[in-house]
Amino acid sequence: MPHHSHPKPTPNFPFLFPRAQSTVLPDPSRFFSPSLLSSPLPTNSFFQNYTLKNGDQPEYIHPYLIKSSTSSLSVSYPSRFRSSAFIYQTFNPDLTISASDQDQQKSHVISSYSDLSVTLDMPSSNLRFFLVRGSPFLTCSVTRSTSLSISTIHAILSFSSNSSQTKYTVKLNNDQTWLIYSSSPINLGNSLSQITSASFSGILRIVVLPDSDPKHEAVLDRFSSCYPVSGDATFTKPFCVEYQWEKKGWGDLLLLAHPLHVKLLSANDCDVTVLDDFKYKSIDGDLVGVVGDSWVLKSDPVSVTWHSIHGIKEESYDEIVSALVKDVQGLNPSTITTTSSYFFGKLVARAARLALIAEEVCYLDVIPAIRKFLKDTIEPWLDGTFQGNGFLYDDKWGGIVTKQGLTDSGADFGFGIYNDHHFHLGYFLYGIAVLAKIDPAWGRKYRAQAYSLVADFMNLGRRSNSNYTRLRCFDLYKLHSWAGGLTEFADGRNQESTSEAVNAYYAAALMGLTYGDTHLVAIGSTLTALEIDAAKTWWHVRESDTLYEEEFTRENRLVGVLWANKRDSALWFAPPEWRECRLGIQLLPVLPISEVLFSDIGFVKQLVNWTLPALGRQGVGEGWKGFVYALEGTYDKESALEKIKQLNGHDDGNSLTNLLWWIHSRGGEEVVVCEGGGKFCWFGHYCH
Repeated sequence: MPHHSHPKPTPNFPFLFPRAQSTVLPDPSRFFSPSLLSSPLPTNSFFQNYTLKNGDQPEYIHPYLIKSSTSSLSVSYPSRFRSSAFIYQTFNPDLTISASDQDQQKSHVISSYSDLSVTLDMPSSNLRFFLVRGSPFLTCSVTRSTSLSISTIHAILSFSSNSSQTKYTVKLNNDQTWLIYSSSPINLGNSLSQITSASFSGILRIVVLPDSDPKHEAVLDRFSSCYPVSGDATFTKPFCVEYQWEKKGWGDLLLLAHPLHVKLLSANDCDVTVLDDFKYKSIDGDLVGVVGDSWVLKSDPVSVTWHSIHGIKEESYDEIVSALVKDVQGLNPSTITTTSSYFFGKLVARAARLALIAEEVCYLDVIPAIRKFLKDTIEPWLDGTFQGNGFLYDDKWGGIVTKQGLTDSGADFGFGIYNDHHFHLGYFLYGIAVLAKIDPAWGRKYRAQAYSLVADFMNLGRRSNSNYTRLRCFDLYKLHSWAGGLTEFADGRNQESTSEAVNAYYAAALMGLTYGDTHLVAIGSTLTALEIDAAKTWWHVRESDTLYEEEFTRENRLVGVLWANKRDSALWFAPPEWRECRLGIQLLPVLPISEVLFSDIGFVKQLVNWTLPALGRQGVGEGWKGFVYALEGTYDKESALEKIKQLNGHDDGNSLTNLLWWIHSRGGEEVVVCEGGGKFCWFGHYCH
């Protein structure tokens, strides 16, 4: 196969998908510095609230909730509210930093951003805040001589300074102790709830003392002089991400790692020291101190394969073929009534599954009919002739929107305001990858459009001449995607369906296989592996887990919607007691990669046993039952097979053929473990 470098978005892109003027997108020029406006802007980012409406909703920049108002910034080391239904962190403005005299009420300006940081400027206050993710210190640069005010909603119980006036200790009546470090002497005084300064310019670093425990103070003293100003993540090799922080000051850099970081941190590949006893509390699990300005994170490799990982025994072929023939006979583009990019994409991907299953059971007679269906359904979206909807290019923020989404922010589940891009496009890409595999000439013809869809959510470049922002949905600090686009939420970004996120990166990797693009295979596979790691860390709740509070863990085997600042047992479309929907939305679509996502059979048993009682409720959809039985089939094939045969309907992205393929491909021989580990990796076959 030819090897291509990662294609740049095609220069003639706007002519592939026409440019569009949206009436529902917010104006980015309110908060972004003018110098940033010529490049595509981030739309699902960790700091999105700072760019929407008044820009004054908090964001969770581990370990703090940080809220910006017109000329001040408030920091909260949040406490947690918890119940059996949800957990969230409570914002209280523990400290609010501003200039004593502002000459005007201007909003903040985002002067720069990177994968791991955002810089907020307060033009009326001469303050610049380097908000770097995982920094225990809030770092503020006072750019010219200014009198400062630091207020609190609590009472100040004690206030003291060191002899050189470069470190102050503030004890509050909520049991918090805060330390304020300055790059040069600063004269601070206090009243009951306010700290004020004489004129000062330089660097201030504000930090809460973990558990108000004096033993941690020496650690903070030691690392108070080195501060990060930004951080980037780079993909150096498959299944590997490297963090590199830009730092100033002197000494070593102290940052905080969440539990998935700690699991993936490869001490052999980077010079870091983990301070196991130095911890901050977080909704994402304890944040542990890490010293070093470069981290290497290594995930177990996963295999991106067209067909099942273990294969299917020949005696099962007939049963699958009989369902396959029926399902293919039912393929008819003229019977499709939906114009929704999401539901249409699911129908495309459902048909593409049938082609791959046909290959796997050596029944190629149905391939021509599937190929025709895929061409008839995909081409109109790629060439702009689909009636009622279609893809367009928005150059206000820089990305693909839909015709329906141009004027209606609720259409296509908010695709027009950048919600769910990886979900919708992932289904189309799966269909495109399969069609290009079975019809290479078609693949060559539509290659530019296919790569445009990939680039919308998987562009790696930071170039100003790119048509797309960098990694639209994927959060390189949390190591999973966010589905919420340009909508203001008090709890930050959110994602419901981890499995559809996995599908998006998996489909992109399959497309890389089709086009012989090893770089796309590598990046798609890496993001797939990380999304799976994150799903297992934060969405899958095992009975013995201690990450979340006991009352939540006891009642939930899955998180429904996971927010930056909240865990919810409800779904966008279903209440918590509809457990079959929660299981289904974290499993669909059923694919070879689903085996890796649900590789922990002990957990799968817990999950199915937790879900099965919900199937006794009146009105449970047959499609949702199918997903429950699919997971049951990973440890009890016979029982699941009987139940699947009794179903009289399937999810619109699923089929009887696909469920039978799944059940009959369970078990079998173990996959050869490849060099570098990973039971599910055949990566070496593709990337030499």
